[in-house]
This record gives sequence, structure tokens and C-alpha cells, in this order.
Amino acid sequence: MGQGGEPRRVRAHDGELGAAVARAQEGDEAAFAVAYRLVQPALLGYLRGLVGDDAEDVASDAWLEIARDLGRFKGDGAGFRGWTATIARHRALDHLRRQKVRPRSSALEQDVLELPGLHSTHDQALESISTEAALELVGGLPRDQAEAVLLRVIVGLDAPSAARVLGKRPGAVRTAAYRGLKRLAKQLGVQGVTDDGPRTLGESK
Repeated sequence: MGQGGEPRRVRAHDGELGAAVARAQEGDEAAFAVAYRLVQPALLGYLRGLVGDDAEDVASDAWLEIARDLGRFKGDGAGFRGWTATIARHRALDHLRRQKVRPRSSALEQDVLELPGLHSTHDQALESISTEAALELVGGLPRDQAEAVLLRVIVGLDAPSAARVLGKRPGAVRTAAYRGLKRLAKQLGVQGVTDDGPRTLGESK
């Protein structure tokens, strides 16, 4: 399977994460450290896609807020990942506003056509993109597609959870993620993305 399956690996820890968060809410500092270790790599990857080299600083700000407001969180491990991603996104947007960075143009979306086989293409792309590859390639996507892909691939959220983080409808997030993943899949050589390709993971040649 290579380096694929990032979202599945992230979700595999949700039970452990939920238990750690529950203990942390009761004041267990060691449990908070466990929750941090489980969430921080994906959160940092998401922030790197948003703010580049400033991701560590933004993550630190986000974790201060997460620790401060932990008692107000209600939910399981998957919910905690969504909640922390929402906080991190707000801190990232604040940072970008301070830096006066303009959002990327989404003009590139115009040349992406919806093709049959959305779900199979989407799943193939998700499974084939490693964290490193996604972060390297996602910078070339329109902003809405980039964020949707980062939340789905790096943070491992499902579409409804990603939609809550972004404040959009799940359908809009699914479409943005699909378009972004289709573009990335083409670059990664995943077949089944174009009309004439077989619906299997492509060979390297």
C-alpha cells in the first residue's frame, strides 16, 4: 500500500484520543500530552498548508487556546480533531490578516470538469497521497480546494466535519475536495481520473 491511507491511520487513533481528552478534561496533564501527540502532527501539516513556515508559531497559539477552552469541548476523538482544526484555522486566518496576505485566486477551478466515478477517483487519490506529497502539491491548488484537501487528507476529517471547520455546506466541501484531489491525482499518476484511464491505481510508467 506504500505511504497511502493517511486518513485511515489518523482515524485509527480516535478511540485513544477520545479517552485521553476525557482524562485531560478532568485535569490529567499526562493525558493532555497524549492528546497533543496524537493531534499535533496532522494539525501542523494543515497549518503548514495555510501559513507555510509560520505553522509552528500559529500552532503554539492554537494550543494555548485549546488548553484554555478544553473544559468547554464536548465530543469524541473525531470531534476533538475537528474542534482543534477549527481553532487552528481561526489562528491561521488571524495570522494571514496580520501579514496582509491575500487569498490565492481560484481561477484555476474553471478548467476542472466533473467526471463520472467521483467516489472511486476520490478514494484512490486519498489513498495514494502521503502527507509529504499532499503538502508539497497542495500549494498549487485554489484556496478552497487546498483547505478541503488538507482537512480531508492531512487532518483526516470526514466531509461534514470539514464543512463545520470551514463554515460551508458539506456538498461544497466534497466538491472542492474532489476537484483538488482530482488535480493532485493527475500529478501523482493515479489513473481512473481521466476519461480513457482504467479505474485502478496507475503504474509508475
